[in-house]
Amino acid sequence: MRLSASCFAVAGLGYAPPWVVNAGLVVGAKSTLVIDTGPTAFAAATIHGYACAVRPDNELLVVNTERHLDHIGGNCFFHDRGVPILGHPGIVRTDEDLASDLAEINALVADPVRREREETHIAYQGTRIVNPTRPLHHDTRLDLGDLSAEVLLTPGHTQTNASVFVPTEGLLFSGDCVVAGYLPNLTAGGPDDWRTWLISLSRIESLTVRLLVPGHGPVLRDDQVRRAISEVRRVLDEAIACGRAPTG
Repeated sequence: MRLSASCFAVAGLGYAPPWVVNAGLVVGAKSTLVIDTGPTAFAAATIHGYACAVRPDNELLVVNTERHLDHIGGNCFFHDRGVPILGHPGIVRTDEDLASDLAEINALVADPVRREREETHIAYQGTRIVNPTRPLHHDTRLDLGDLSAEVLLTPGHTQTNASVFVPTEGLLFSGDCVVAGYLPNLTAGGPDDWRTWLISLSRIESLTVRLLVPGHGPVLRDDQVRRAISEVRRVLDEAIACGRAPTG
């Protein structure tokens, strides 16, 4: 999905029901920044194909927006092709984490025969854990050639969350700091984390964002951005007030 002269969304990559997950591309004159790699090597191959098709001669660079496997499961595909992967130093996952995640997803399969056959594993062929190879300790500006992308630390959903802002396009890839349509997932933290999340939302609001690609859900434009941020804030305020997440 082309969003602007230089930015694209790869939206609706399949994950565990009801979730689908988004990835993104920021294409400069020399480098293409890939935002998240999807949950599987198959998803990453799709993202990689789009990135190469837009500007075949560009070098590629990946940034992970958080530690959850739906955003980093495809890292292995890019790593095997020599692509550097940036991410918070707290993103340290294991193949045991992947196996546990896969078992949970397989348990959601309604048909007992397909569940017993573990057909969920088909989608995960070739997928293994690769953590970021370049740690992001602070906000980082990336020069892609004729434009820049700013990686902003926006913790709260997890302590590892980051967003990517492209100032010239007024476009933000928010990761799970903002979701659209879905009830935000607060189960990875507690009240202190949720208060930190509110600070990250305020930081996003201080930017001039005309387009926002959430970690999950449809792309947001103009007033939709403000309404989505307000909805996440409402859920956080209610969770802080009662001391518990609304789900999980």
